[in-house]
Amino acid sequence: MHTGFGAFLSPLHAPGQDPHLTIRRDLQLVEHLDELNLDECWFGEHHSLSWPTIGAPETLIAAAAERTRQIKLGNGVVTLPFHHPFHVATRTIMLDHLTRGRYILGVGPGATPNDAHMLGLDAGELKRMAREAIPTILELVNGEERISEKTDWYTLQDAKMQLPRYSKPGIEMAISSVGTPNSPQIAGQYGLGLLSFGAAPPGWPSTDLAQQWRYAEESAEEHGQTVDRRNWRIAIPLHIAETREEAYRDARAGFGKWLHGYWGESVGADVAAGLEGVPESRELETTVEQGRAIIGSVEDAVEAIQRLQETTGGFGTFLTYVVNWASFDKVKRSFDLLASEVAPRFTGSAERGLDSIRWSKENRAVFPHTEALRKRLNGATS
Repeated sequence: MHTGFGAFLSPLHAPGQDPHLTIRRDLQLVEHLDELNLDECWFGEHHSLSWPTIGAPETLIAAAAERTRQIKLGNGVVTLPFHHPFHVATRTIMLDHLTRGRYILGVGPGATPNDAHMLGLDAGELKRMAREAIPTILELVNGEERISEKTDWYTLQDAKMQLPRYSKPGIEMAISSVGTPNSPQIAGQYGLGLLSFGAAPPGWPSTDLAQQWRYAEESAEEHGQTVDRRNWRIAIPLHIAETREEAYRDARAGFGKWLHGYWGESVGADVAAGLEGVPESRELETTVEQGRAIIGSVEDAVEAIQRLQETTGGFGTFLTYVVNWASFDKVKRSFDLLASEVAPRFTGSAERGLDSIRWSKENRAVFPHTEALRKRLNGATS
């Protein structure tokens, strides 16, 4: 199955850095991904915990749209209970125009209790609120009818967008999933794309990605919809270097800060639960062995993504979850290797050149003068 490649930017930056500079660096990285001809870049929405720094991803997408030419730019994701559906639809159509059809509307209920607390929302209500908003936003963005609707958290009266969408026939919409059946079932119910976080941090249950897709297919069948694996994205932390040893050296210190500083200290996750008896010097290796990250050489990355395709049954786009474990230059180099040496194994972009070499080797008799030249050269060097 053809696999596209891209990036998911929460973005995550270790506290203590100048946030203005990290925002500029994120934009520079998106420009780099565009030059590498990668397919997509997604931007998260977070309002607390310091590490994830962007609370208004739409503004970053608008800035990135002016700096890029072909890469698709997605909300990863709009936390629907935090926003009136009318405003979500308004920004969606504006970004559809600003990107000239390169925008993807990603939605979800939200997964950070701190964010919901600051807005006075009950975390137990977020999934219900998102379910209510999704069909409304779909109609506002891609439909033609006026909507009148009243819930306990928003009201619409004869609502319809005055600006037409740029994309025809409609704007792509996807929903995020962190491992429960909820989002895949919604994806199936409405025929949405699915964005799965495929590598839970240590201490959290592993995600059964194949089951995630089964939930989506079962729900689609129940509701008379269809879902397409080509619209399934899987995000996993990845870092590549010229050798496996170099990749581990690049990522080790940043991984430790992320594991214990972000997940342990900020989020409050029991990261030790998945690493019982593992010395700190081996935590990164163990995380990779558990399938929660991909670290290594080009060949290591190819093998890991191939296994992921096999165990899931196939998906459309692999997203590098950008965790900034390494320096900025090393992160960019990792994407260089991903685009130039890993991606062609899955996209087939290098296949015609390789086929030309194979054909030439198998058909040398067609070119007798070339064979004679080869023999003369061999004789001159013997």
